[in-house]
Amino acid sequence: MGNEGNGRLAPNQTFEVPEQVRYLSPSRAEELEQAFAEWRMAARTATERRSRQRLELLFLLLRRTGARLGEALHLDETRDMDLENGCVHLGRDRSRRSVPLPEPLCRELRRAFQSPEAAGLEGCFFHFDPGYVRRVFYARAESCGLARDLAAPRTLRNTRAVELLRSGVPLAVVRDVLGQSSTDLTAVYQRYSGETASTLVRRLGLDDLAERTSARNTFIGRVTQVERDGVMAMVRLISRQGTSIAAVITVESLMSLDLRPGVPVVATIKAPLVDVVEDGGAGRSSAQNRVRAEITSVRSTEVLTEYSGLSSDGEAVCALVSAAGAGELGLEQGDWAEFRFKALSVVLNTV
Repeated sequence: MGNEGNGRLAPNQTFEVPEQVRYLSPSRAEELEQAFAEWRMAARTATERRSRQRLELLFLLLRRTGARLGEALHLDETRDMDLENGCVHLGRDRSRRSVPLPEPLCRELRRAFQSPEAAGLEGCFFHFDPGYVRRVFYARAESCGLARDLAAPRTLRNTRAVELLRSGVPLAVVRDVLGQSSTDLTAVYQRYSGETASTLVRRLGLDDLAERTSARNTFIGRVTQVERDGVMAMVRLISRQGTSIAAVITVESLMSLDLRPGVPVVATIKAPLVDVVEDGGAGRSSAQNRVRAEITSVRSTEVLTEYSGLSSDGEAVCALVSAAGAGELGLEQGDWAEFRFKALSVVLNTV
Protein backbone atom coordinates (compact mmCIF):
# COMPACT_ATOMS: atom_id res chain seq x y z
CA MET A 1 0.00 0.00 0.00
CA GLY A 2 1.27 3.48 -0.81
CA ASN A 3 2.61 5.70 1.93
CA GLU A 4 -0.34 7.96 2.65
CA GLY A 5 1.27 11.06 4.05
CA ASN A 6 4.10 9.36 5.96
CA GLY A 7 2.08 9.25 9.16
CA ARG A 8 0.21 12.54 8.57
CA LEU A 9 -3.53 12.73 8.92
CA ALA A 10 -5.40 11.89 5.70
CA PRO A 11 -8.16 14.42 4.91
CA ASN A 12 -10.76 11.69 4.42
CA GLN A 13 -10.45 10.93 8.12
CA THR A 14 -11.72 14.37 9.10
CA PHE A 15 -14.39 15.41 6.60
CA GLU A 16 -17.65 14.28 5.11
CA VAL A 17 -19.05 15.31 1.73
CA PRO A 18 -22.10 17.60 2.06
CA GLU A 19 -25.35 16.00 0.97
CA GLN A 20 -25.93 18.55 -1.78
CA VAL A 21 -22.71 17.54 -3.59
CA ARG A 22 -23.44 14.77 -6.09
CA TYR A 23 -20.54 12.39 -6.62
CA LEU A 24 -19.89 8.73 -7.40
CA SER A 25 -18.79 6.20 -4.82
CA PRO A 26 -15.90 3.97 -5.97
CA SER A 27 -18.28 1.07 -6.69
CA ARG A 28 -20.68 3.22 -8.68
CA ALA A 29 -17.83 4.80 -10.62
CA GLU A 30 -16.65 1.31 -11.56
CA GLU A 31 -20.18 0.35 -12.65
CA LEU A 32 -20.36 3.40 -14.90
CA GLU A 33 -16.95 2.69 -16.43
CA GLN A 34 -18.05 -0.88 -17.13
CA ALA A 35 -21.26 0.39 -18.74
CA PHE A 36 -19.22 2.51 -21.15
CA ALA A 37 -16.91 -0.39 -21.96
CA GLU A 38 -19.82 -2.73 -22.70
CA TRP A 39 -21.51 -0.07 -24.83
CA ARG A 40 -18.35 0.42 -26.89
CA MET A 41 -17.87 -3.31 -27.41
CA ALA A 42 -21.47 -3.69 -28.60
CA ALA A 43 -20.85 -1.41 -31.61
CA ARG A 44 -21.80 -3.11 -34.88
CA THR A 45 -20.15 -0.94 -37.54
CA ALA A 46 -16.77 0.74 -37.91
CA THR A 47 -18.36 4.18 -37.78
CA GLU A 48 -20.29 3.31 -34.63
CA ARG A 49 -17.20 1.76 -33.06
CA ARG A 50 -15.13 4.89 -33.71
CA SER A 51 -17.76 7.21 -32.26
CA ARG A 52 -18.28 5.11 -29.16
CA GLN A 53 -14.57 4.77 -28.53
CA ARG A 54 -14.15 8.55 -28.69
CA LEU A 55 -17.02 9.10 -26.26
CA GLU A 56 -15.74 6.48 -23.85
CA LEU A 57 -12.30 8.11 -23.84
CA LEU A 58 -13.92 11.51 -23.31
CA PHE A 59 -15.76 10.07 -20.31
CA LEU A 60 -12.53 8.60 -18.90
CA LEU A 61 -10.73 11.89 -19.44
CA LEU A 62 -13.38 13.79 -17.46
CA ARG A 63 -13.43 11.02 -14.86
CA ARG A 64 -9.66 11.08 -14.26
CA THR A 65 -8.96 14.81 -14.52
CA GLY A 66 -12.02 16.61 -13.15
CA ALA A 67 -12.01 18.81 -16.24
CA ARG A 68 -15.00 20.91 -17.20
CA LEU A 69 -16.90 19.53 -20.17
CA GLY A 70 -16.20 22.66 -22.22
CA GLU A 71 -12.46 22.35 -21.57
CA ALA A 72 -12.40 18.74 -22.75
CA LEU A 73 -14.50 19.42 -25.86
CA HIS A 74 -12.09 22.14 -27.00
CA LEU A 75 -8.95 20.04 -26.61
CA ASP A 76 -6.55 19.67 -29.50
CA GLU A 77 -4.96 16.36 -28.59
CA THR A 78 -1.97 17.02 -30.88
CA ARG A 79 -1.13 20.17 -28.95
CA ASP A 80 -2.69 19.83 -25.50
CA MET A 81 -1.73 16.26 -24.61
CA ASP A 82 1.71 15.02 -23.61
CA LEU A 83 1.17 11.29 -23.28
CA GLU A 84 4.87 10.53 -22.96
CA ASN A 85 4.97 12.55 -19.74
CA GLY A 86 1.41 11.60 -18.77
CA CYS A 87 -0.38 14.94 -18.66
CA VAL A 88 -3.01 17.07 -20.38
CA HIS A 89 -3.01 20.87 -20.59
CA LEU A 90 -6.43 22.31 -19.79
CA GLY A 91 -7.91 25.79 -19.80
CA ARG A 92 -6.73 29.00 -21.39
CA ASP A 93 -4.60 32.01 -20.51
CA ARG A 94 -4.30 32.48 -16.73
CA SER A 95 -6.39 29.36 -16.03
CA ARG A 96 -4.05 27.18 -18.13
CA ARG A 97 -2.90 24.20 -16.10
CA SER A 98 -1.25 20.80 -16.48
CA VAL A 99 -3.16 17.83 -15.03
CA PRO A 100 -1.60 14.35 -14.63
CA LEU A 101 -3.08 11.41 -16.51
CA PRO A 102 -2.87 7.82 -15.19
CA GLU A 103 -0.71 5.53 -17.30
CA PRO A 104 -3.55 3.09 -18.20
CA LEU A 105 -5.50 5.98 -19.72
CA CYS A 106 -2.39 7.20 -21.55
CA ARG A 107 -2.01 3.75 -23.09
CA GLU A 108 -5.64 3.74 -24.25
CA LEU A 109 -5.28 7.22 -25.73
CA ARG A 110 -2.07 6.33 -27.57
CA ARG A 111 -3.71 3.25 -29.02
CA ALA A 112 -6.75 5.23 -30.14
CA PHE A 113 -4.78 8.13 -31.65
CA GLN A 114 -2.54 5.75 -33.61
CA SER A 115 -5.33 3.53 -34.94
CA PRO A 116 -6.55 3.80 -38.55
CA GLU A 117 -9.99 4.73 -37.22
CA ALA A 118 -8.58 8.03 -35.91
CA ALA A 119 -7.65 9.17 -39.44
CA GLY A 120 -9.10 12.58 -40.20
CA LEU A 121 -9.68 13.41 -36.51
CA GLU A 122 -6.27 14.93 -35.80
CA GLY A 123 -6.72 17.88 -33.48
CA CYS A 124 -10.46 17.34 -32.99
CA PHE A 125 -10.70 13.85 -31.50
CA PHE A 126 -12.80 15.11 -28.57
CA HIS A 127 -14.90 17.66 -30.46
CA PHE A 128 -18.56 16.78 -29.86
CA ASP A 129 -21.81 18.67 -29.36
CA PRO A 130 -22.16 19.07 -25.56
CA GLY A 131 -25.86 18.22 -25.64
CA TYR A 132 -25.14 14.96 -27.43
CA VAL A 133 -22.41 14.11 -24.92
CA ARG A 134 -24.77 14.63 -22.01
CA ARG A 135 -27.47 12.44 -23.60
CA VAL A 136 -24.95 9.62 -24.13
CA PHE A 137 -23.65 9.92 -20.57
CA TYR A 138 -27.17 9.90 -19.10
CA ALA A 139 -28.04 6.79 -21.14
CA ARG A 140 -25.00 4.95 -19.84
CA ALA A 141 -25.99 5.74 -16.25
CA GLU A 142 -29.51 4.45 -16.83
CA SER A 143 -28.15 1.29 -18.46
CA CYS A 144 -26.53 0.25 -15.19
CA GLY A 145 -29.35 1.38 -12.92
CA LEU A 146 -27.90 4.72 -11.82
CA ALA A 147 -29.65 8.06 -11.69
CA ARG A 148 -29.01 10.13 -14.83
CA ASP A 149 -27.28 12.97 -13.01
CA LEU A 150 -24.64 10.60 -11.61
CA ALA A 151 -23.10 10.56 -15.09
CA ALA A 152 -23.28 14.33 -15.56
CA PRO A 153 -19.91 16.03 -16.23
CA ARG A 154 -20.36 18.07 -13.06
CA THR A 155 -20.77 14.87 -11.03
CA LEU A 156 -17.58 13.45 -12.56
CA ARG A 157 -15.78 16.65 -11.60
CA ASN A 158 -17.08 16.41 -8.03
CA THR A 159 -16.05 12.75 -7.90
CA ARG A 160 -12.48 13.54 -8.87
CA ALA A 161 -12.28 16.33 -6.29
CA VAL A 162 -13.52 14.06 -3.50
CA GLU A 163 -11.10 11.29 -4.56
CA LEU A 164 -8.13 13.64 -4.47
CA LEU A 165 -9.06 15.05 -1.07
CA ARG A 166 -9.60 11.58 0.38
CA SER A 167 -6.22 10.49 -0.99
CA GLY A 168 -4.51 13.20 1.06
CA VAL A 169 -3.95 15.73 -1.73
CA PRO A 170 -3.79 19.24 -0.19
CA LEU A 171 -6.76 21.51 -0.80
CA ALA A 172 -4.64 24.05 -2.68
CA VAL A 173 -3.43 21.37 -5.09
CA VAL A 174 -6.97 20.15 -5.71
CA ARG A 175 -7.93 23.75 -6.46
CA ASP A 176 -5.17 23.97 -9.06
CA VAL A 177 -6.07 20.62 -10.64
CA LEU A 178 -9.70 21.69 -10.99
CA GLY A 179 -8.72 25.11 -12.27
CA GLN A 180 -10.62 26.97 -9.55
CA SER A 181 -9.66 30.48 -8.57
CA SER A 182 -10.37 30.13 -4.87
CA THR A 183 -10.00 27.47 -2.21
CA ASP A 184 -13.42 28.61 -0.96
CA LEU A 185 -14.94 26.91 -4.00
CA THR A 186 -12.99 23.70 -3.45
CA ALA A 187 -13.92 23.68 0.23
CA VAL A 188 -17.56 23.03 -0.69
CA TYR A 189 -16.56 19.36 -1.03
CA GLN A 190 -15.58 19.17 2.65
CA ARG A 191 -17.61 19.29 5.82
CA TYR A 192 -15.70 18.72 9.03
CA SER A 193 -17.42 16.50 11.53
CA GLY A 194 -16.14 17.93 14.80
CA GLU A 195 -14.27 14.79 15.85
CA THR A 196 -12.34 14.99 19.10
CA ALA A 197 -8.59 15.51 19.22
CA SER A 198 -8.11 12.11 20.82
CA THR A 199 -9.78 10.40 17.84
CA LEU A 200 -7.58 12.30 15.40
CA VAL A 201 -4.48 11.25 17.31
CA ARG A 202 -5.66 7.66 17.20
CA ARG A 203 -5.91 7.91 13.43
CA LEU A 204 -2.40 9.28 13.16
CA GLY A 205 -1.31 6.26 15.17
CA LEU A 206 -2.97 3.96 12.62
CA ASP A 207 -0.64 5.27 9.90
CA ASP A 208 2.36 4.45 12.08
CA LEU A 209 0.92 1.03 12.87
CA ALA A 210 0.41 0.28 9.18
CA GLU A 211 4.08 1.03 8.51
CA ARG A 212 5.24 -1.27 11.30
CA THR A 213 3.28 -4.38 10.33
CA SER A 214 4.89 -7.20 8.33
CA ALA A 215 1.60 -8.03 6.60
CA ARG A 216 1.75 -7.27 2.86
CA ASN A 217 -1.96 -6.41 2.74
CA THR A 218 -2.82 -3.40 4.89
CA PHE A 219 -6.09 -1.46 4.75
CA ILE A 220 -6.53 1.70 6.81
CA GLY A 221 -10.15 2.74 7.27
CA ARG A 222 -13.08 2.96 9.62
CA VAL A 223 -15.68 0.53 10.94
CA THR A 224 -19.06 0.74 9.20
CA GLN A 225 -21.01 -2.12 10.78
CA VAL A 226 -20.75 -4.64 13.64
CA GLU A 227 -22.83 -7.81 14.00
CA ARG A 228 -22.33 -10.16 16.94
CA ASP A 229 -23.63 -13.19 18.71
CA GLY A 230 -22.53 -14.60 22.05
CA VAL A 231 -19.10 -15.73 20.81
CA MET A 232 -18.10 -14.15 17.49
CA ALA A 233 -18.52 -10.80 15.75
CA MET A 234 -18.57 -9.74 12.13
CA VAL A 235 -16.90 -6.35 11.66
CA ARG A 236 -17.24 -4.53 8.36
CA LEU A 237 -15.04 -1.58 7.43
CA ILE A 238 -14.36 0.70 4.50
CA SER A 239 -10.79 1.58 3.57
CA ARG A 240 -9.53 5.01 2.55
CA GLN A 241 -9.67 3.89 -1.08
CA GLY A 242 -13.28 2.71 -0.68
CA THR A 243 -12.61 -1.04 -0.43
CA SER A 244 -15.08 -2.94 1.75
CA ILE A 245 -13.50 -5.47 4.13
CA ALA A 246 -15.22 -8.03 6.36
CA ALA A 247 -13.48 -9.51 9.41
CA VAL A 248 -14.59 -12.16 11.89
CA ILE A 249 -13.18 -11.82 15.40
CA THR A 250 -14.17 -12.95 18.88
CA VAL A 251 -16.55 -10.85 20.95
CA GLU A 252 -13.76 -10.58 23.52
CA SER A 253 -11.52 -8.95 20.90
CA LEU A 254 -14.39 -6.72 19.79
CA MET A 255 -14.78 -5.43 23.34
CA SER A 256 -11.07 -4.99 24.02
CA LEU A 257 -10.58 -3.04 20.79
CA ASP A 258 -13.75 -1.03 21.46
CA LEU A 259 -14.86 -1.45 17.85
CA ARG A 260 -18.05 0.25 16.73
CA PRO A 261 -19.19 2.16 13.64
CA GLY A 262 -16.96 5.15 12.96
CA VAL A 263 -13.92 3.88 14.85
CA PRO A 264 -10.66 4.02 12.83
CA VAL A 265 -9.02 0.66 12.28
CA VAL A 266 -6.24 -1.12 10.40
CA ALA A 267 -6.99 -4.47 8.75
CA THR A 268 -4.06 -6.69 7.82
CA ILE A 269 -3.88 -9.99 5.96
CA LYS A 270 -0.77 -12.08 5.44
CA ALA A 271 0.00 -12.74 1.78
CA PRO A 272 -0.07 -16.58 2.13
CA LEU A 273 -3.72 -16.26 3.23
CA VAL A 274 -4.72 -14.47 0.03
CA ASP A 275 -5.85 -16.40 -3.06
CA VAL A 276 -5.55 -14.98 -6.54
CA VAL A 277 -7.70 -16.03 -9.51
CA GLU A 278 -8.03 -14.87 -13.07
CA ASP A 279 -10.32 -11.86 -13.44
CA GLY A 280 -13.84 -13.11 -14.04
CA GLY A 281 -12.79 -16.66 -13.27
CA ALA A 282 -15.44 -19.11 -12.17
CA GLY A 283 -15.24 -21.46 -9.24
CA ARG A 284 -16.71 -21.52 -5.77
CA SER A 285 -15.06 -19.64 -2.97
CA SER A 286 -16.01 -18.97 0.63
CA ALA A 287 -13.86 -15.84 0.67
CA GLN A 288 -16.01 -12.82 1.51
CA ASN A 289 -13.33 -10.30 0.63
CA ARG A 290 -12.45 -9.76 -3.04
CA VAL A 291 -10.30 -7.03 -4.55
CA ARG A 292 -10.03 -6.71 -8.33
CA ALA A 293 -6.55 -5.47 -9.23
CA GLU A 294 -4.05 -5.23 -12.05
CA ILE A 295 -0.95 -7.40 -11.59
CA THR A 296 1.99 -5.03 -11.10
CA SER A 297 4.71 -7.60 -10.47
CA VAL A 298 5.26 -11.36 -10.48
CA ARG A 299 8.23 -12.79 -8.56
CA SER A 300 8.86 -16.53 -8.54
CA THR A 301 11.11 -19.09 -6.91
CA GLU A 302 11.09 -22.84 -7.39
CA VAL A 303 8.55 -23.11 -4.58
CA LEU A 304 6.49 -19.92 -4.42
CA THR A 305 5.19 -17.12 -6.62
CA GLU A 306 4.38 -13.66 -5.28
CA TYR A 307 1.71 -11.63 -7.09
CA SER A 308 1.47 -7.91 -6.33
CA GLY A 309 -1.47 -5.92 -7.62
CA LEU A 310 -3.03 -2.46 -7.62
CA SER A 311 -6.77 -1.84 -7.81
CA SER A 312 -8.28 0.92 -9.93
CA ASP A 313 -8.80 2.87 -6.69
CA GLY A 314 -5.13 2.58 -5.69
CA GLU A 315 -5.42 -0.30 -3.20
CA ALA A 316 -2.26 -2.43 -3.09
CA VAL A 317 -2.67 -6.19 -2.60
CA CYS A 318 -0.32 -9.16 -2.49
CA ALA A 319 -0.70 -12.95 -2.62
CA LEU A 320 1.69 -15.89 -2.26
CA VAL A 321 0.79 -19.07 -4.11
CA SER A 322 2.64 -22.27 -4.90
CA ALA A 323 4.77 -22.33 -8.02
CA ALA A 324 2.60 -25.14 -9.37
CA GLY A 325 -0.55 -23.13 -8.78
CA ALA A 326 0.99 -20.10 -10.46
CA GLY A 327 1.82 -22.22 -13.49
CA GLU A 328 -1.82 -23.18 -13.82
CA LEU A 329 -2.96 -19.58 -13.44
CA GLY A 330 -0.62 -18.23 -16.06
CA LEU A 331 -1.05 -14.65 -14.83
CA GLU A 332 1.46 -12.05 -15.98
CA GLN A 333 2.22 -8.42 -15.22
CA GLY A 334 -0.51 -6.24 -16.70
CA ASP A 335 -3.23 -8.88 -16.35
CA TRP A 336 -6.26 -8.22 -14.15
CA ALA A 337 -7.03 -10.66 -11.36
CA GLU A 338 -9.16 -11.03 -8.26
CA PHE A 339 -7.44 -11.25 -4.87
CA ARG A 340 -9.59 -13.12 -2.36
CA PHE A 341 -9.29 -13.70 1.37
CA LYS A 342 -11.60 -14.99 4.12
CA ALA A 343 -13.02 -12.83 6.87
CA LEU A 344 -11.35 -15.13 9.39
CA SER A 345 -7.94 -14.27 7.88
CA VAL A 346 -8.29 -10.56 8.65
CA VAL A 347 -6.50 -9.18 11.72
CA LEU A 348 -7.82 -5.90 13.11
CA ASN A 349 -5.79 -3.33 14.99
CA THR A 350 -6.59 0.03 16.53
CA VAL A 351 -4.78 2.59 18.67
